[in-house]
Amino acid sequence: MTWNIKIPDNKLLVVTENHVPVHEDRKPSHIDSGEPSSKSTKSEVIKTVDLTKKYGDAFAIKGIDLDLQAGDLFGFIGPNGAGKTTTMRIIATLLEPTWGEAYVCDHSVHTAPKEIRRLVGYMPDFFGVYDDMTVVEYLEFFAASYRIGGQERRKRVDEMLDIVDLDFKRDAFANTLSRGQTQRLGLARTLLHDPQVLLLDEPLSGLDPRARIEMRNLLRKLGEMGKTIIVSSHILPELADVCNKVGIIDKGELKQNATKSEVIRMVREHIVLVIQPAERNKLQNIASILADHPKVQACELGDDAMRVVLESGVEEYSELPKLLIENGIDLRRFSEEELDLESAFMALTKGTSERM
Repeated sequence: MTWNIKIPDNKLLVVTENHVPVHEDRKPSHIDSGEPSSKSTKSEVIKTVDLTKKYGDAFAIKGIDLDLQAGDLFGFIGPNGAGKTTTMRIIATLLEPTWGEAYVCDHSVHTAPKEIRRLVGYMPDFFGVYDDMTVVEYLEFFAASYRIGGQERRKRVDEMLDIVDLDFKRDAFANTLSRGQTQRLGLARTLLHDPQVLLLDEPLSGLDPRARIEMRNLLRKLGEMGKTIIVSSHILPELADVCNKVGIIDKGELKQNATKSEVIRMVREHIVLVIQPAERNKLQNIASILADHPKVQACELGDDAMRVVLESGVEEYSELPKLLIENGIDLRRFSEEELDLESAFMALTKGTSERM
């Protein structure tokens, strides 16, 4: 099967020997040695060091340091224009940094872009589909561009349709799909060459609630398959459900880069404990026991539980439940009050809303 695709003369689509379609007018500025770099360890799948991109005097990103392992699902959170897409495009070798380094499986974006493109699947926020192609034809076209041929191509296309749950639309024209189905088709296209790394730019953007749930479940499935995934978004609760690591970026700078719980803890000045006794009439006893403890700043009485605010910097408090039990108070609940990822984001990006 063949297709005639019209592309502007200055954007000629070609298939390179690394099986990835690129535009002919993109000129690589470094020699591709193909040799793994000695500057990153084998356990690191994605590593960036002082990654910076400037346009004139303006910084798009500045000093981005990332370190992601196999199987990490990294939520890249930030407002529009914060630098998420720029970072991902550099890692995908679609944009050259002004300075700094980025490695994918030990390969440098400067010296081994072809090797990186074999390993990376990049899904932009918006992408086109060809009006005269069915879903199957669309995927077979891109599989052919990766030089996946014959029975293997059909097998890969069927597998991708199954993974993204789009087999029931295989004979539908691609331009008739809903937004959510189009996003899943784009993800299927991104997965065709079985990349180790997935760079997904705003895959949840514009989706209705059901489509977001389906995409979230799909991201979990890909993480379970061992893919290393960077997924960007400004829809904070969606990423909180699926990611094991979070990076918060604002004005081109990475404000935090850690696990979800670590990010939340970083922005919280005081740990707040929620203590619920088995007997409600023991609430006042809890206040009496803990009020003068050197690690406790304040006790706040609730309907059926006590909120205990610890002093700033206190992170270890194992003696407190022991103290209560020794004083004859049986506990139904003793836990830290949760601060959600959205609250952490707002705390770390103060002032951003004024400029948006």
